[in-house]
Amino acid sequence: MSGRKAKKDDDEYVDIDDAIDTHENEDNQQGGYSWEEEYKRSWDVLQEDAEGRLSSVVAHLQQQMKRRRLLRDTATVQRGIIRHLFLVIDLSEAMNEKDLRPSRLELTLTYARQFVTEYFDQNPISQLGIIVIRDGVAERLTDLSGNPTDHLRALKNKRNQETSGEPSLQNALDMACASLVNVPSHGSREVLVVYGSLTTCDPGDIYDTIAQLKKEHVRVSFVGLAAEIQVCRTLCKETNGKFELEGKVELVQALTWPWCFLYLGSYGVVLNEAHFKDLLFEAIPPPAITQTRNTSNLVMMGFPTKSNDLHPSFCVCHSKLTVGGYICPRCSSKICELPTDCDVCGLTLVSSPHLARSYHHLFPVDNFIEVPWSGINSLHCFACQTAFESSPPPGAGLESNSGRYSCPRCHNQFCVDCDIFVHEVLHNCPGCWAAGSNISTVQIHSKKQPALQTDVMPMEGVTS
Repeated sequence: MSGRKAKKDDDEYVDIDDAIDTHENEDNQQGGYSWEEEYKRSWDVLQEDAEGRLSSVVAHLQQQMKRRRLLRDTATVQRGIIRHLFLVIDLSEAMNEKDLRPSRLELTLTYARQFVTEYFDQNPISQLGIIVIRDGVAERLTDLSGNPTDHLRALKNKRNQETSGEPSLQNALDMACASLVNVPSHGSREVLVVYGSLTTCDPGDIYDTIAQLKKEHVRVSFVGLAAEIQVCRTLCKETNGKFELEGKVELVQALTWPWCFLYLGSYGVVLNEAHFKDLLFEAIPPPAITQTRNTSNLVMMGFPTKSNDLHPSFCVCHSKLTVGGYICPRCSSKICELPTDCDVCGLTLVSSPHLARSYHHLFPVDNFIEVPWSGINSLHCFACQTAFESSPPPGAGLESNSGRYSCPRCHNQFCVDCDIFVHEVLHNCPGCWAAGSNISTVQIHSKKQPALQTDVMPMEGVTS
């Protein structure tokens, strides 16, 4: 009797080590994809050099920034600075996958909010709209508008972050095309799709939609979060695109459009979180345009005056009582924000700072040149006055990179941080301005400029 009771008591006790081993085995079986372990053991990539410094990560980041800088096109060509873009976001069940941390959905929404802010900072006279697709239905979150606050508010709404069902690519493209056909011909018509699913649930033949997009000259670009999809590749190809898959770039011959512009579309499949952001933000700079006509038409714009009324009045854009706003110079209607099109007379309303902020896309800063140790002429960065290393590290040759980057015009040398800041934020070289260079006089040497494609037109008034 006592032996049977003792055996029962032994069964009630659980070995802690066995329990830990069991949970570890369950975690190993349910750990997900193997590449998710990268963030759990991120210290494994740190390696010390001969002097005990952790240089591998810093060198890798610098190489990434240099690749982006070298791939940036600085040719002075015509660009469509008046843009009309629809951002299409996939909200299907596939966006719950966690191959991108913390998940595809959360990372996409985070990058989308950053994209909206940066898009309007770089394209202040352009317009943006947002469409989401789930349960086989396309839903327009925001219409084409030049106010980033409306788009950010829609992206932060919890209701707009729910995923369900399958996406319908055809419905999203039909909705975007129906809105873009009404925009003026002097502006671009673009659709940027962030797509996480491998399928599309469409009510009809999607190739009919592709033909309609091709007819209306709508440029479609894709950022794929999964594998390459044939219909997406065909869609980009038919709407004049290039395909960028793991570093491979293939240019597609542009179609003939005798009366307006052609824009290049792209299709990229992400490799990791950083690559996702790079592909998404490639759509921020205005695309180079091709044209088959020799003349350009002027676009009429109005510069409204600011209203300082103390009493609220109705605006024509929202039909609400508001204090302040802007008065259209043509019809004297009141609008809330700039830039926009007047809802009464249709005049494009902008302010002079908006045009000035769009100007740098037409005349970008030349790419800085890497300076080897044999060509150094400064011990401090020209911009931030940070001290450079005076001698190469042990084992480095005189032709290796010295961490200095030289402007090809003024020949001043900058650090990598100032190089990135000049090209991505400032858009003007401090050395050229300090030397009294006049950027309005631009000389283009066609033999030295890398060509995007043979039918890209240079800016009018620029000598060659």
